[in-house]
Amino acid sequence: MVNIVVRDNNVEQALRALKKKMQREGTFREMKARKFYEKPSEKRARQKAEAVRRARKLQRKKMQREGLA
Repeated sequence: MVNIVVRDNNVEQALRALKKKMQREGTFREMKARKFYEKPSEKRARQKAEAVRRARKLQRKKMQREGLA
């Protein structure tokens, strides 16, 4: 559950904070994904692509930390 504190009746600032938290948690991405049915084959392909992307990003960060990039 997401809690946002509104200070000094500043609703705009609270909304920005809420949107940022939801973005970080992946709520918007999940809502977009649930909007339409995703075939199991498409879901597997998407998950595999995401895993490849994560692995490459991790490898890039590791290389950068070691000073090879």
